[in-house]
Amino acid sequence: MNISSFIANRIAFNQQRSFSRFIIRLSIIATVISVAVMIITLAFANGFQQKVSEKVFSFWGHIRLQEAMPYQNILKEEYPIIANDSIVREIKQNPEVKSIHPFATRYAILKTVDDLEGVMVKGLDSTYDFNYLKEFMVPGGRPPKFNDTTYSREIMISKRTADAMKLNVGDKVFIYFIRPDRSLRPDRLTITGLFSTGIEEYDKTFALGDIKLIRRLNDWQHNQVGGYEVFLNDYRKIDSVEEQILNLPNLPPTWSAQSIQRITPNIFDWLNMQDVTRNVLMGIMVVVAVINLITCLIILVLERMRMVGILKAIGASDWQVQKIFLRHSLIITLSGIVGGVIFALGLLLLQVKTRFIKLDESAYYLDHAAVQISAVEVITICAATFLISLLVLMIPTYIVKKVQPVKAIHFR
Repeated sequence: MNISSFIANRIAFNQQRSFSRFIIRLSIIATVISVAVMIITLAFANGFQQKVSEKVFSFWGHIRLQEAMPYQNILKEEYPIIANDSIVREIKQNPEVKSIHPFATRYAILKTVDDLEGVMVKGLDSTYDFNYLKEFMVPGGRPPKFNDTTYSREIMISKRTADAMKLNVGDKVFIYFIRPDRSLRPDRLTITGLFSTGIEEYDKTFALGDIKLIRRLNDWQHNQVGGYEVFLNDYRKIDSVEEQILNLPNLPPTWSAQSIQRITPNIFDWLNMQDVTRNVLMGIMVVVAVINLITCLIILVLERMRMVGILKAIGASDWQVQKIFLRHSLIITLSGIVGGVIFALGLLLLQVKTRFIKLDESAYYLDHAAVQISAVEVITICAATFLISLLVLMIPTYIVKKVQPVKAIHFR
């Protein structure tokens, strides 16, 4: 161990009470807080964006394939298209595609003796994988069962609608549709399950039933559908897969393929706004950490001014003296980084286990703060904090170069 390292360790681990010792502890705590806040902010922001996105994707798929319509949106009934098995097979061959399912929607009115509610019935068929909706389903219910002979007289409605109409699983409800000829067609369906997505627009609007019922009401042929929902293995590949589908040579020219992000931009624009808040908070934490370290090192240099004068008087070079304070500062930085990581990961794991941080689901689409810990981001934060600190810590040590040994020895 060289002389610079020896002196730096003696200063850093000195148990003597002094003002610099207090400042060192305060600097370590400030660094811990800065690193922890950055890790926690990223984990909460990533978790929030991912869980809300997953809710939307699970309900609608990642890409919708249907007849091109102006001002297309989720709440608009579709023009029918002819089911095209060859296009479906081509899309399924894409390694990024997990599954593809037909769907159709139709507005209807649910009615009991005392209440009525308007809903949009989303019709599905037996190929649909209800595991996509598993996390939304209220315990005690099940999805509708489909058969090959006739349309199913079963339906799933949202818990919000069920509560408003005082309905539960197993109850029967009248449903009224306006047929193309403007006549009113009633039917009686059994509620087999309830769902709750936490997204008010979906929970107050949609119900899930049989696509055969939608065809019957719309006077469609047996091979007509409203469109297809395409589910992907990785939502980050949406844009590239969308482009690949649009470039399929056999795709009918009147069909459109659009990502759910573009069909429901309000939710995803709101999610993207979280990035601004996250980046501002991260920037503030970096500034706090930098100012804190500079202040700490200046105080350490001033308190050890007599030592600097003595060392320079006996022949120590400026760089040797600078290394003493740099090593001391790196001990503070590394202690703060390690402490920040331990504190942040501990708090995040506690949130995962207990969900003690609650949210207003009606406002945030989630009832608790979701967490997504990225090892790459944690390592990046630690490395960036270390490198920035190392560069910044060089600034105060230049005070050492200006020190004159005689004046420094008499410094009080």
